[in-house]
Amino acid sequence: MKSTLKPFVYALAMDQKLIHPMSLLKDAPRRYGAFTPENYDQLFMGPVFARDALIASRNVPAVYLQANLQNDGLYGLLQAGGVQGLKEKGYYGLALCLGGAELTMEELLRLYAMLPNGGVLKPVRKLRDSADGEEPLSLLSPEASYLTLDILNDNPPPAGEALVGQVDDDPDVAWKTGTSFAFRDAWAVGVSGPYVIAVWVGNFAGQGNPAFIGRQAAGPLLFELFRSLGSGEEWRATGNLSPGLLNLSKVSVCANTGDLPGRYCPKESESWFIPGVSPIKVSTIHRAVPVSRETGLRACWDRPGETDRQVFEFWPSDLQHIFRQAGIAIKVPPEYEADCSLDEKSASGMMPVIRAPVDGVRYTLRSDPREKETIPFSAAVDADVKGLFWFVDNRFVGRVAADEIFFWQAESGDFTVRVVDDHGRAAQRALHVGMAREAVH
Repeated sequence: MKSTLKPFVYALAMDQKLIHPMSLLKDAPRRYGAFTPENYDQLFMGPVFARDALIASRNVPAVYLQANLQNDGLYGLLQAGGVQGLKEKGYYGLALCLGGAELTMEELLRLYAMLPNGGVLKPVRKLRDSADGEEPLSLLSPEASYLTLDILNDNPPPAGEALVGQVDDDPDVAWKTGTSFAFRDAWAVGVSGPYVIAVWVGNFAGQGNPAFIGRQAAGPLLFELFRSLGSGEEWRATGNLSPGLLNLSKVSVCANTGDLPGRYCPKESESWFIPGVSPIKVSTIHRAVPVSRETGLRACWDRPGETDRQVFEFWPSDLQHIFRQAGIAIKVPPEYEADCSLDEKSASGMMPVIRAPVDGVRYTLRSDPREKETIPFSAAVDADVKGLFWFVDNRFVGRVAADEIFFWQAESGDFTVRVVDDHGRAAQRALHVGMAREAVH
């Protein structure tokens, strides 16, 4: 069942203004306390669009989105969706979307049927003339439901052996697979026309089998069932949902950032977004800066006849690091000329964004040994930054390279943490540190 719940994380994230289908996420190593999520292939894709992360079933972006959901997030949706046998929320932690909870096939089908019903959960009727029972319950917006199905519809059909002269008759299916831990079983769930189908492949003893992989074992059977049911039908994977009747718009976005195209965006593509809900901003990654013809360095200002405007990619430092890990080369800006003042450097570009200490988190120190307690400080900065200077209550505590973490020798109390990049741009955040014995009260 692992991964079959990921679509609901993405649908909730779209409703909660976290992403749109082309939002750029990070498939890179992350740590949440003692939990370090890994992908199925134990590799990382680097920066990846939300739609591609869902289609490729990447674990790390899904966990990141789950961690940022409000109102009990996925756990709350499962509770409201009538899933029985759930343990306390803390039992699952962030592993919930990776198969931490067990659902019956009927419970899973009911959740997936909610998507073509516009996010409305309806009671299951096992007989045509049965009473409806409970009232329908709206758990997702029609817009997020449609976008989720639209993404899953782009999930490629499972590969099969084509017969000589066979006409490609793959049905229009929005589908997702799941492979349980230790290959105990394989799942595939799909939506097409009036049907929602789930396929389970396994053995009742729960014994693992390397062949129990969702796409390879359950996926082909799922598509065969849809072919049999829909022969000659022109069903849509989004059911009766029509984007023209929903609060949806298609906009041009910068093809490699997912944001609205800025002046120097080299290539555009299209993406759905929900007006008034989806986070959308103008891309500032591609910028033109003056470069000295003589030195090849970045000039402080345009000098006609002496400088040329050249476009570079100003990715934040955390994304630059991921690009390097993924082996992707990007065109970074050259260093400033030596006579450029700090005021001239700080007048443009991205302000630092403090990633750690985490906003709103209370840090707790053990009573002994205190001298070994450290708190990590890190920030995402503009592409032209080489170094960061860290301050605690206006007291300088250390300097590190732009992509390095600074470990502060922790003290108890309330502090203001401030970071200044080597171009003079700054950011600050409140930090509260207590002793372990204080947390017992």
